[in-house]
Amino acid sequence: MKKLFGLILLMAAVTGCSVQKQSLRLAQDVARSEMRHNPEMWTCDGAAKPKWEYTPTLMARAFLDLYNETHDTAYLNHVQRFADLFIGKDGSILTYKKSLYNMDRVQGGNFLIMLHALNPQPQYLTAIETLYDQMREQPRTTEGGFWHKQIYEHQMWLDGLFTGTTFYARYAAWKNRPELWADVARQFVVVDQHTLKPNGLNHHGWDESRQMGWSDPKTGCSPETWGRAEGWYVMALCDVLELMPAQTKERARLTAILNRVMESLLQVQDKKTHLWYQVPDRPGEEGNYLESTCSAMYCYAMAKGVRLGLLDKKYKKEAVAVMKGLRRYKIVTNEDGTLSLIDCCAVAGLGGNPYRDGTYSYYVHERIRKDDPKGVAPLIMAAIELSKITK
Repeated sequence: MKKLFGLILLMAAVTGCSVQKQSLRLAQDVARSEMRHNPEMWTCDGAAKPKWEYTPTLMARAFLDLYNETHDTAYLNHVQRFADLFIGKDGSILTYKKSLYNMDRVQGGNFLIMLHALNPQPQYLTAIETLYDQMREQPRTTEGGFWHKQIYEHQMWLDGLFTGTTFYARYAAWKNRPELWADVARQFVVVDQHTLKPNGLNHHGWDESRQMGWSDPKTGCSPETWGRAEGWYVMALCDVLELMPAQTKERARLTAILNRVMESLLQVQDKKTHLWYQVPDRPGEEGNYLESTCSAMYCYAMAKGVRLGLLDKKYKKEAVAVMKGLRRYKIVTNEDGTLSLIDCCAVAGLGGNPYRDGTYSYYVHERIRKDDPKGVAPLIMAAIELSKITK
């Protein structure tokens, strides 16, 4: 019996080691493929000319995560070349305009803080402070929630909790600004209390003014849950809770929100593939499809949540299953040997021109493409997190 028990433990250790190595190898294979697809990081989202956007800066963050795990300078150099193009010697940021008060544009502050830790440069410090200045002046709802953008008055979108609030939190931790943590937490509390659905998920957006055509006259909410918006939300919760001091009063509430959303996602997960639909809580309906970017994001949140002790250990097994699903159904090998992530929603939003009404039909008819950075970067990050909990 002792020998049998010892054999079981040995097999479990070997299996864990195998998953750990496979996960880290996948992260590297995807990153190497991305460098071949886009030798310059700023082109990863199809841009024709350099533009300071949240998608390449998110990719930069993913590559720095991978460098910190592997110490392969190829990943660091890829990010360094991107930073050298966009950050001037005076700290100016190429194409950035604070006057737009666009939450997406401050996401790059995350990778700049990380890069400065590896390669301290005065221009990075200036650029980081420029982005923080936007956060100080960002327009807010009456309850103190950040508007998503200046052009989207009175609106909070789940997306902005990742693009803007994670940088706000990283800055608070980096600068040791304890007075900021209550405001960081407020962003999640405000958006959650207004967008919460009876099934435990969240509406994509909320318009305090009820002026937008997509907003419900009573609640101000957009009609549906969108998979990637919920993905940004749970990724943001994990990233912020990793940085937030243990004694922060609001920490327990944010942890509870994360657990509620993750448990609700399990209820609508496709049981065959372990993946999720573009509109997650309407599985199997006409036009809906298993979408890769949100599935990678949920995998990241599960693995990181387990590592940080925020989620029950059952999510470790589930994260492994989700990654297996992504590998089997959503990652393909191209003729040149590179990998591609398929079935990515290219973009989705609310309002704007042409007008996006946030309905089910709108989300399932948005363009689908492969290798979207909003999926590739979270996939790399998820694989890294999975490697950490399966060592």
